[in-house]
Amino acid sequence: MLQSVAMLSLLKQSQLNIIGDLSTFETFTIVMTVTAGTVFLMWIGELISEKHIGNGISFLIFAGIISGLPKFVQQVAVTFDRDQLFTMLLYAGIAIVIVAGVVMINEAQRNIPVSYAKRVRGQRMYGGMDTHLPLRVNMAGVIPIIFAISLVIFPPMVGQFFVNAQTAWVAGAAQFVIDLFQNQVFYGVFYFTLVVAFTYFYTSVIFHPEQIADNLQKQGGFIPGIRPGRFTSEYLGRVINRILLAGSLFLGLIAILPLLMQVITGSQTMIIGGASILIVVSVVIETVKQIESQLTMREYEGF
Repeated sequence: MLQSVAMLSLLKQSQLNIIGDLSTFETFTIVMTVTAGTVFLMWIGELISEKHIGNGISFLIFAGIISGLPKFVQQVAVTFDRDQLFTMLLYAGIAIVIVAGVVMINEAQRNIPVSYAKRVRGQRMYGGMDTHLPLRVNMAGVIPIIFAISLVIFPPMVGQFFVNAQTAWVAGAAQFVIDLFQNQVFYGVFYFTLVVAFTYFYTSVIFHPEQIADNLQKQGGFIPGIRPGRFTSEYLGRVINRILLAGSLFLGLIAILPLLMQVITGSQTMIIGGASILIVVSVVIETVKQIESQLTMREYEGF
């Protein structure tokens, strides 16, 4: 509802006069329609998730990204020039490398060896096996990029509302914020820093070394060479912080990839959206895994 009201405000301020003056009832109708459409999409996403095809909401985002490909191809075809053939080949090569890198980082994990002590219950012996605890390099997924872009677009959006203020210093500050975020260097560095910071923050929210260490100790498991309890928790914390450095830097590069592509190719149309590729690759991999698990349950041969 808040987003629909904000969109209406921006459309009213547009010089094209897209929607004109609206009555209170018309504004209420538009807000409720947009909100109902969003809830309807959420319901469709839940239905997709219940069918075990993959994450429904991610699937809808994936469909929205893929639906933009024909328009992108059309723009490239219209602006095609033989002199740009080398640039297009370079663009295709970079795109392939980026997709391969996204797949590699998205699936990369650090396996922590875990051993379980033997326990005797009655006349039976339990445990005594060796396994591993997988720690993903990109544990946060695309969430840090979503958090970061929300903060990046917020200051200039607020500045747009105060740029015509009656108070001179308020209008000047708003214009300064807008100009600052239009600077590509500042925008890229700020965006990259936020993505890295949010990667560590979100991982600290979803990953709890103390809880994992307690569960291992209760189940009779231990990491070879590491004492159970607090020492295991500290060890897991050190490991996750180290592998998160690679994951956070990768997500930061993915986030500012469109800016880098503008510098490399010098084109405004031939831009690779790193976050879009990350979402598409994640959804495709997750969907394939879900289908394979369904086939395995029915004793069919996997992909």
